[in-house]
Amino acid sequence: MTSAPRMALQYILLFGASGVTLPFAGLWFRSQGLSGAQIGVLLAIPMLARALTGPLIAVWADGFRHRRTPIALLGLAMAVGYGGAGLVQGVVPWAVFWLIGATAAAALIPLSDVLTLKVAGREGFPFSLPRGCGSAAFVVANVAMGWLLTRTSADVVIIWAVTASLLIAVTAWRILPEERVGEDGPQSGFDRFRGLGRLAADQVFMTAIFAVGAVQAAHAFYYGFSAILWRAQGVAESMTGLLWAFSVLVEIGFMWVVEPWRRKRGIGPWFILALGAGAAVLRWSVMAFAPPLWLLWPLQTLHALTFAATYLAGVQIVERLCPPDSHTAAQTLGSALSAGVLIGLATLASGPLYDAFGSFAYLAMAGLALVGGVTGVLLARRLSASGRA
Repeated sequence: MTSAPRMALQYILLFGASGVTLPFAGLWFRSQGLSGAQIGVLLAIPMLARALTGPLIAVWADGFRHRRTPIALLGLAMAVGYGGAGLVQGVVPWAVFWLIGATAAAALIPLSDVLTLKVAGREGFPFSLPRGCGSAAFVVANVAMGWLLTRTSADVVIIWAVTASLLIAVTAWRILPEERVGEDGPQSGFDRFRGLGRLAADQVFMTAIFAVGAVQAAHAFYYGFSAILWRAQGVAESMTGLLWAFSVLVEIGFMWVVEPWRRKRGIGPWFILALGAGAAVLRWSVMAFAPPLWLLWPLQTLHALTFAATYLAGVQIVERLCPPDSHTAAQTLGSALSAGVLIGLATLASGPLYDAFGSFAYLAMAGLALVGGVTGVLLARRLSASGRA
């Protein structure tokens, strides 16, 4: 098996898990009797903790000889966390185990991205192709879980997540490419921390992460509360799964068709980021007014821009702005701060916003996306003027 299908399998398992935990974790916690504010806190804790756990995991992961080893260990940690959450009772035990499971799941994304970028660059296949397979798995997981939830209890969310986690661990151990962390072996712990510190002190790098992260964080209310809001509007869980699946199908089309075309045409990531931010402002502004089911479908097509375009632009921006020997640290730091801390804060705010304003909380997400877009445009102009763009 060549590296491209191996990495595709990794993304299929990884996003087959998040395709369930992301849209339906809120419903599972709701089935345990928790309020919107409590759900927001439990979902936000792992995201906020990534300011610490993300960099530490990056340094830890680069201490292994092969990139697949920490991926396998994180798959096991993910299974322990989600499995433990399903076995305990009480807000504090749930918070502890969900922190373990969600932290491991989030850390797997940048580590998988770095491994894929390395082998894709060497073997000549587009990064977006195996990553798009993950999005396809996200679709299947959305639809399958929506169907299952109409026929069984919400505990199936936990069973699915644990099974996928164990398969990730086995796949990493036996199937993923044996890509070395470095030609001369792993760096010392001090050197790895020092490289991370240089990135954190780079104002341009951190501003770029904020711009990307603000647009991504604007999805927080949608991730945590769209299923709950749609249920209140009379939309069944099975239809919720189809709505999520449809948005990701459009995302796959972007990754497999538009993204390779964009790269060939030389369209830069900063323009794509601005496009994603504009689409996010439109999407969340309309969603605030609880649109009818027929209007949700065209709104879901904007996910190709609000998520896929923003995500791919962010990966390319981080790759361009970081030193060649700091890819793991850079991608993990970017993921920790943009898709971790920022979306964690937005998720933390989403609970009280949902309790107080219902669907109108989407307007706060539109404002956050606008801030990210404006920041990105201003930074792109600055970099263009200095020749770094």
